[in-house]
Amino acid sequence: MDRVKSWIINHKLEFLLLASILVIGAFLRLYKINEYMTFLGDEGRDVIIVRRLLVELHPPLIGPGTSIGNMYLGPLYYYMMAIPLLLANFNPVGPAVFIALLGISTIWFLWFVIKEFFPTEKVNTGALLASLLYAISPVIITYSKSSWNPNIMPFFSLLTIYAMWKTWLKGQYKWLVIGGVSFAFVLQSHYLGLLLAPTIFVVWFLAFIKSQNKKRLVFFSFLSLILFLLLMSPLMFFDLRHNFINFNAIKAFFTNRETTVSVLPWKAIPGIWPILNLASTDLVAAKVTSAGTLTASIIAFYFIYEYLIRKEKYNLRKVSIVLIITLWLGFALLGLALYKQHIYDHYLGFIFTVPFIIMASVIQLLIDRFKNLGLIIGIIFVILIGYLDLINSPIRFPPNKQLERAQAVAKKVEDIANNKNFNFALIADNNYDSAYKYFLILDKAKVVDINPQNTKDSITDQLIVVCELEIAKCDPTHNPKTEIAAWGWSKVDVEYDNVDGVTIFKLAHAQ
Repeated sequence: MDRVKSWIINHKLEFLLLASILVIGAFLRLYKINEYMTFLGDEGRDVIIVRRLLVELHPPLIGPGTSIGNMYLGPLYYYMMAIPLLLANFNPVGPAVFIALLGISTIWFLWFVIKEFFPTEKVNTGALLASLLYAISPVIITYSKSSWNPNIMPFFSLLTIYAMWKTWLKGQYKWLVIGGVSFAFVLQSHYLGLLLAPTIFVVWFLAFIKSQNKKRLVFFSFLSLILFLLLMSPLMFFDLRHNFINFNAIKAFFTNRETTVSVLPWKAIPGIWPILNLASTDLVAAKVTSAGTLTASIIAFYFIYEYLIRKEKYNLRKVSIVLIITLWLGFALLGLALYKQHIYDHYLGFIFTVPFIIMASVIQLLIDRFKNLGLIIGIIFVILIGYLDLINSPIRFPPNKQLERAQAVAKKVEDIANNKNFNFALIADNNYDSAYKYFLILDKAKVVDINPQNTKDSITDQLIVVCELEIAKCDPTHNPKTEIAAWGWSKVDVEYDNVDGVTIFKLAHAQ
């Protein structure tokens, strides 16, 4: 604490600027979070599982399924959700606020890591400006406003890399434990976190070569590995109990490569620039193509300068930073370029912070070389990108109010059911019923899931169907959805139009 107080006293201006950036970041993430947060089927499924963990003491061994193949992530995120969900009295806003707070922490941690990477005697302008851009990036804000397992990846990927850097440069081997634990969180937020593994291995190997106390390094390496495997063990137990379903799915993903991934590295070369441009445009430049290309060019310049132009003598500190950034971004671009399907923004979670670290380095380089002119150039760039970020900020657009709608529709369904047993189904293009069912479960509504093995006891006298499509496309009596088809021949008993943007049908059995 004394060290922190001393830094604040000696760096009042930087402290005030950093505090202002954190306040801005907090506002953009927490403003009307209950209205802007995503709450659809995935989010409903998650809170149902976590509520079951808390109320029924039913610990999950797997996390959410992935969008490709029959693969499942680990359950760590469910356990992370438990405390905020409990503190919020089972209101889904609790986990969303937790993610927002983690996002705010990432802004601070990004500033801290940049200061460690590129220290200055005075105000670290590069760290502050890069943290500001991260704080106001529309895509990053969007993924900091909702409870979803990929949304923890930016913080833990940065922590993993920082831990490995401390291990290599400083010989502080206890950081290996933090690195192993944080990598388990990365891997259980999204399997693309595997692209961090080559960087981890290379940096560990370099730390081993440099080490003057290899026994201590090996001890903490094994401790880190044990903790990593312990955190991954629920998935292993699940696979043992279910004929290695996850292992076989991962194996199929890499062996059936026609539509998934190529294993020929040279095939990635043509895709590296487009992936870098995509990441720069989406993460830094608010999806504005021209600004994204400028940002990608600055990132490319960083590597050209460091490897081909810089004439100063390198020391180990500088080498470690340039190499770790090269490995981190390089393996990411290589892996993503080999991937044959569409790349969504959340796939980039493990490199969310990388472009901003490079921006900070370039800005600091301009200031060191050109003094006030370099500062002006850096500020102009930040103003340009900042303007694009702010005019495209999520809070400038109407909130989706998905949580509010799920609550209101669930309440209407309960009223229609009239305290009697009922089956429930949802007709939608890109959603499923868990968001509504969570509130039905919370309210102890008498919703019954149809059991194909015991239809006699699980099919009730009424089926309530929520349709999110336009009425002409609903047709609840002929929809092939399992919950509807399994209910049997039906007729519309009552129709309720425009209930918070959806149509609700009460079906009865046809005679």
